[in-house]
Amino acid sequence: MLDVQKTRQEYIHELAAVQDKVYQMGLKAENAVRQAMQALVTEDRALAAKVMKEDDVIDDMIIDVEDDCILLIAKQQPIAHDLRVIATGFKISTDIERIGDHAFDVARVIAKADDKIMDGERAALLKELGDCAAQMVEMAMQAYREGNIRLADDVRHMDAKMDDIFKRTFYSLSQFINSKSMHPETATSLLFIARFLERIGDHAVNIAEWVIYLETAERIHTKKARYAKD
Repeated sequence: MLDVQKTRQEYIHELAAVQDKVYQMGLKAENAVRQAMQALVTEDRALAAKVMKEDDVIDDMIIDVEDDCILLIAKQQPIAHDLRVIATGFKISTDIERIGDHAFDVARVIAKADDKIMDGERAALLKELGDCAAQMVEMAMQAYREGNIRLADDVRHMDAKMDDIFKRTFYSLSQFINSKSMHPETATSLLFIARFLERIGDHAVNIAEWVIYLETAERIHTKKARYAKD
């Protein structure tokens, strides 16, 4: 009996360790988003290069999480909530890895820029978009850490705000292209950045929905019309 209890306690500890690794990975990705946005607003190419280099750390972390999850499935054949811990570890770490990739993409635009690519109005809109994306990631990871369904729902509801900022940013940059006030290549690069940030928000929503599944076993999915259909 004591051996069974000891084995169960070790198993619980291993599950908690997986969740902690996923959480730490999320913090890394959130920091990457914030640093990428700082590099964008200040046009700091050295910081952008740093963000790009540190994406390798996030890539290594997802491999570690996946290996741990596979090992737990093989060793323990988990069911119910334990299985959801492992399944969401897989899913959430994948979304986090994508967030890191998009932070890398934002940083790469800055690192490769030959000259100034921002003006006041466009900088303000992109900063608003980036701040919203980073906040959504932060809240989603906090919800995961705490098992907080209400906070996860708040992240889902923030998606409408993110979409509104994205639409305004897209319109503003499109107008700049049409007026020829900005070089088309520059405006296109900024449109890509806006799209990367919007996708970060989408991945934060995915994480929030996996948190709800983890805690309730309820599968939900936010469906929304894409901006191109508006």
